[in-house]
Amino acid sequence: MKRLGTWLLAAVMTIGLLGAMAPKTAVAIELRNAADAKLAEQKKGLVDLNNASVRRFQQFPGMYPTLAGKIVVGGPYENVDDVLNLDLTQRQQELFEKYKGNFTVTDPELALNVGFDRINDGQYR
Repeated sequence: MKRLGTWLLAAVMTIGLLGAMAPKTAVAIELRNAADAKLAEQKKGLVDLNNASVRRFQQFPGMYPTLAGKIVVGGPYENVDDVLNLDLTQRQQELFEKYKGNFTVTDPELALNVGFDRINDGQYR
């Protein structure tokens, strides 16, 4: 009788452990918010012109903050070349052409575009 109780207890504990471990992956996927999902879908290393903050343009010398601000405020864009329809100086057009391969365009995500977070994302040096 003792062995049967031990086996039943072991079986219940094993099932409980397996049940506790399995749904973690599913729960993590369900808990991903819209902003995280949008950031995850972006191609690695490319800046999304419809969802990036001005700070993302710091890596491109000459674009931050003036041209970056124009790009962020001028969206949303259908494709990367739509930026050239903005009121840009000749120098800004040349800069954009120089770095154009580093940009992509995806659908704007409301969570990333509400308020002025794209202009001032609250990160300070």
